[in-house]
Amino acid sequence: MNSQRTYYRRNLPHYQPPYATYHIVFRLDGSLPRHMIEELRNGREKEKEMIASIKDEKRKRDEWRAHHQAYFEKFDALMDGNTAGPRWLADDRVAEIVAKAIHFRDAREYDLLVHTIMPNHVHMVCTVGRSGTPSPEEENRAVGRNAIPTYRILQSLKRHTARKANTLLSRLGPFWQEESYDHVIRDGEELERTIWYVLFNPVKASLVETWDQWKWTYVKPRLVS
Repeated sequence: MNSQRTYYRRNLPHYQPPYATYHIVFRLDGSLPRHMIEELRNGREKEKEMIASIKDEKRKRDEWRAHHQAYFEKFDALMDGNTAGPRWLADDRVAEIVAKAIHFRDAREYDLLVHTIMPNHVHMVCTVGRSGTPSPEEENRAVGRNAIPTYRILQSLKRHTARKANTLLSRLGPFWQEESYDHVIRDGEELERTIWYVLFNPVKASLVETWDQWKWTYVKPRLVS
C-alpha cells in the first residue's frame, strides 16, 4: 500500500504501520470553509490524474511526493491565515487541555518528538509503538491484537479533549474535524525537515518572531541545540 495515503477516513483503508514516525495534524471543526476544501480537493484530483498518466515510475513517484508536499503546505497556509472560523485553541485554558492530553500519552502510546498547538489546529510528530528500534519479536506482536492503531490513539485523544474543552467553553457540538492528516515519515532527512516545519509554524503565521517564543510548542530537547 502506498505510504502517501495520508488521510484517515472511517470507511476507507489506510496505511498506518504499527512501528512508524508520523506527522499528524488535526483541526477544529469548521476551521476552514467548505468551499476552500472543495477547491483544494478539486485541484488535487486534477493533479492526480496528470501524475497517473506518467509512464516512468520513478518520475511518477517523485511527482507525487512533490505534489503531496505542495498540497499539504497550501492546506496548512489556509489554516494559518484563516481567522473567520473557530479559534478555541487560542484560549490558553483550552490549549493546556490539549497539551496535557498529548503529553499524558507520551511514553505510553507513542514517543512524542514535537508538537505545536495553533489557534485552530495542532501539529505533532511522534513515533508510535516504541521509543527505539523494534526487534522482530516486537514487530510481530505489534501486528497482533495488542497493537494500538494510530487512528485509535488519535480518536481517543480528540474525544477526551473535545469533551473537556466543550465543558470549559459551555458549548455543545463537534469540537474537532473528524478527518485528520497523518503522514508516515520515511527517513531522517524528512524527519528533520518536518520537525523544523512544525517548530516554525507559529513564526510563519506571524504569531511570534522566533519559534521558541510560542508558548504551546514543545520539542524533545535532544532534537534541537
